[in-house]
Amino acid sequence: MIVRLWRATIDPGRAEEYERFANERSLPMFRSHSGFQGCAFLRDGADRTVITLWASAEDAAALEISDRYRETVAAIMAAGFIQTAEEAVTGQALV
Repeated sequence: MIVRLWRATIDPGRAEEYERFANERSLPMFRSHSGFQGCAFLRDGADRTVITLWASAEDAAALEISDRYRETVAAIMAAGFIQTAEEAVTGQALV
């Protein structure tokens, strides 16, 4: 199992917009990809972390280059509620 983490800081006044986007756009996009095993959206104040689980490293890599993923990233960045975002990191789960 591969774990992928993405972290961002949002505009706290637009938290509801971010969460709506996560549930209405991001989650369906993740679910549409082969090898997707699950997802958690975490929040701590303005900090957000998205954890996705993938069957293989190849599945996680395929996400990064897919058109649907790139379109979703472009849309979330254009929405304006993300203040800072880090590059996603992936790693083998030790379970």
